[in-house]
Amino acid sequence: MQFRLSPPKSLLALMLLATLLAGCGRPDANAFPPACPRAAILGDAADLVRYRDGGGRDLTDLTLAGRIVGVSGQCQPGDTPRELQATMQVTVELTRGPARQLREAEVSIFVAVSEGDRILDKKLFPLRAAFSPNIDKLRLTTEAIAMVLPVSPDKSGAAYALTAGFQLTPEELERNRTRPAP
Repeated sequence: MQFRLSPPKSLLALMLLATLLAGCGRPDANAFPPACPRAAILGDAADLVRYRDGGGRDLTDLTLAGRIVGVSGQCQPGDTPRELQATMQVTVELTRGPARQLREAEVSIFVAVSEGDRILDKKLFPLRAAFSPNIDKLRLTTEAIAMVLPVSPDKSGAAYALTAGFQLTPEELERNRTRPAP
């Protein structure tokens, strides 16, 4: 036995099926967006100052200075009700110092996911800069850094924090911690 719809009913059935499928997997346009994690800059790792090896620590020895000037992000529901998709971008200003011979530089920034005082994950991202002739200061923004965070009815994305900073050497970190406040 073969089942066949007549043309008018077929068109109506296709329209109904298309309407039903159009709503599959899409969030309700009137629904509130999910609660997002807080995005922040780690104060002790917000600045980077590098000097030439074996040199002093004054302006003539400076090779590279950097500052994280902004973080931004957004989130949306994940592929399942127990996931939150978050993206973050980090904006950095880099200044080529007088002791730097090369016009290229690479620094590493990190993004850490934490819950309360506990760091759940940390990833490093290299950031490459190419200074044009007569340009010694650049502003760079990372590509979107994507994360999938577990959520539940009892724990929203607001339970997490996303923190960015430069990946510093122990000496650079100590210098940042002991410098006078601006």
